[in-house]
Parts: sequence; C-alpha cells; structure tokens
Amino acid sequence: MSWKKHSWAGWGRVQSATGELARPERSAALAPLATEAPAIGNCRSYGDAALVSEGRAITMTRLDKILLFDEADGVIHVEAGATIADLARILAPKGFLPAVMPGTGFATIGGCIAMDVHGKNHHGAGSFGQHVTEITLASGKVLTPDDPLFKATVGGLGQTGPIASAKLKLLRAKVDVMMVTERRAETLESFLDRLDESEATYTVGWIDATATGEALGRGILEEGETGAGLVPPAKRGRKVPFNAPGWALAAPVVRLFNKLYYGRVPAAGRTLVKPIDDFFFPLDRIHDWNKLYGKKGFHQFQCVVPVTARGTLRSMLEAIATSGLASPLAVLKRMGPGRAGHLSFPMEGYTLAVDFRNRTGTRGLISELIAEAKAAGGRIYFAKDSVARAEDIPGMYPELAEWAEAVNAGDPEHHYETDLTKRLSLRSAK
Repeated sequence: MSWKKHSWAGWGRVQSATGELARPERSAALAPLATEAPAIGNCRSYGDAALVSEGRAITMTRLDKILLFDEADGVIHVEAGATIADLARILAPKGFLPAVMPGTGFATIGGCIAMDVHGKNHHGAGSFGQHVTEITLASGKVLTPDDPLFKATVGGLGQTGPIASAKLKLLRAKVDVMMVTERRAETLESFLDRLDESEATYTVGWIDATATGEALGRGILEEGETGAGLVPPAKRGRKVPFNAPGWALAAPVVRLFNKLYYGRVPAAGRTLVKPIDDFFFPLDRIHDWNKLYGKKGFHQFQCVVPVTARGTLRSMLEAIATSGLASPLAVLKRMGPGRAGHLSFPMEGYTLAVDFRNRTGTRGLISELIAEAKAAGGRIYFAKDSVARAEDIPGMYPELAEWAEAVNAGDPEHHYETDLTKRLSLRSAK
C-alpha cells in the first residue's frame, strides 16, 4: 500500500492538514497498516478530529461492504467505511433502520463509533455505541461490550486503532416516510418545557439564535415518527458552486432569515409527511453547504448541560444573540443519559449547537460559551470543537484519565494521535 501526500480539511474549513494518506480498497490491504496511523472517514467532524498534520492517516471510505445481514436477529455486519445514509436506504425497505443516526448521512460507521454519535432519538434510544454488539479492529482484535477496550474505542476518537468492521443491532420499523409535527415555541422556557414533555420517538428543535428580549430562545420543535405510506423520494441534492460572500451571513440577513423561517410554521402548528432523508439528514440536500460560510470557514459550538442548567442556556443565548455572530443554523435537543464509552459526549440534559462564521470575535465568544458549559457541569462535543484549550477539558469528562491509560497502553508510540488529541493533550490526562 502506497502513501500519497494530500491536504485535507475539517468540515468547518478553518483547520486543515497536510500529510500522507493511504486508501485501502480491500480489508486484506488494511491489516498491514493497522499499527501505522489512525483511520479517517468522510471528514465530517467540524474541527481537527480527522486531521493529522505532517503525519499519516488511513482513508476508510472504500471499505464499505455489508458483510452479513441477519434479518431474523436484526443485526448487520458492515465494514467501517459504509455510510449511515447508505445503510438507511438499503435497510428501510426491509423494515429496519440503524438504531441511531446522526444529522448527516455522510458519517461512516467507523466515525459513528469513534464519536459515539447521537441522533434525534437519544432521549429514548441512547447513543450509537449502545447498539454496537461487536467491533473488529484492523489489528484483528475483536471487541464486545464486556471488553474494557470497547469503552475506550466507542467515543474514543480512533485512538485504539482503525476499526475494520462492526456489528450493529438494528431498529425494526416500517419506514417508508416520516410523520413530522412542527410546533412553535415562543420563548426558551416554553421550548424546554415542550422538549421535556414530548413523548415522540424523534425530537429536534431549531432555535432562533438572533432573538432577544421576550422572544429569546424562540424556535420550532419537530417531533417525528416513522410511518408507512407514499411520498415522492427526496430530491437530489444541489451543490453550492462557490464560496458565499461575507454579506450573505451578515447579522441583518440572518435576523431576517430567522424571522421568516420561524413564521413559516403556522401558530397552530402543522403535521407533514417527509421522506426519511429529509428528516434525518436535512442539510445533506445541499452538497458542500459549508461553502455558505465563505473561504474562511466556520466554527460550530456544541455543548450539553444538565437539565438543571436552564439559566446557563439563557445566558449563552443572550451572549450569542447580542454578538451579531450567529448564523441560521442553531439546534436545541433533549438528551437522555445513554452513552457507551469513556469519552462519549451525551449526558442527560439539553444540547445546544450553533454555527458561527469564522471572523473577528468568533473564537472569543465560543471560548466564553465553553467556560459557561463547564461551569454548569456540562461538556463540549469533540466532533464539533475547534477552539477549546487543553485546560478546558479536565472536569468535563470524568473518565478521561482511564481512557488515556487504556489507549496509551495499546499505542505507546502514539501512532494514532490526531491534531485534536494533541491540541487538547487528551492522552496526557492523569
């Protein structure tokens, strides 16, 4: 297997790396690389989680075969480069879905495990890793949930070595369409109350991050259920052909867009039937949507705070709304306690995610938000972060030292380190 020099970037396009990539096409070619470098997928982490500057990484996207589908037990065995959207398209007509799906269908199975991703059903179904029954590392080692290395691998940022394949326990569901009810929430308190009270299987909220005063925290709650029926297939995605100019996301433009977006849902609410892709992966309809933030890219801040920290969310939204830095992309969700790894992001509470164009003041604002999340007993999401410092992390992840000990024992030469793990000194935790 040859290594070739490449430059690549995180999804936010703020951070990039130049190094060597190997792109195996068969599992037999992966095994000899197992101890040399970390694996990467479609690079949908926003910051530097998939970057290895002046180093090496293994691109897994061509290792995407389905190895076994056991319909009777509802278990699928897939290579790590398969995407979650491909599995959904293949499985839905057979009456199954991946039990947990993140907000982009381009995420690979290996990436979903390495980040222990969550979906719109986390409050009920838990994290992705809780539905993984077996992981096969490229070294040949097979991990089950009883193996201590399993907890270091799930949510473990790829630091136990490349994942070759995994077995997933699937969700049985008749899934032709999604039945989606949209309701306005006029204030932050009413929004959080509706999230707490919802009994829907899938919930997600868009929040107007520019609203102030009595309208602070207003938004639209979507509640979804799988269903059977006919609906036209999702339209093919359009592509953003160029980097958007700076004025496209200027504060007055964002405020106007948010006002119109909020108003598109009638005050009495409404129920729609949507293709499953449109509900689970709404942004995937626009390929290269990250170009909408211009050449300098963007940062995303995502945190989770305990249910008792409503005041912290209010404080964060006041800072965001008055900064003039917010974009239309802001999401509020309810999380349950489910998590499967030492460094899994989820915890019971509310998770807030907001995109910010990369410009003067953005990093400072995000640093303030990180400090607020930590002070409230919350944590940030490594899949999205590009701003935090090493000293921000201790206390957010109580099992960090245990994780570091496990991965350092298996990789004493630190071949699997990425720019993220180095920036945050994660493997130096004691």
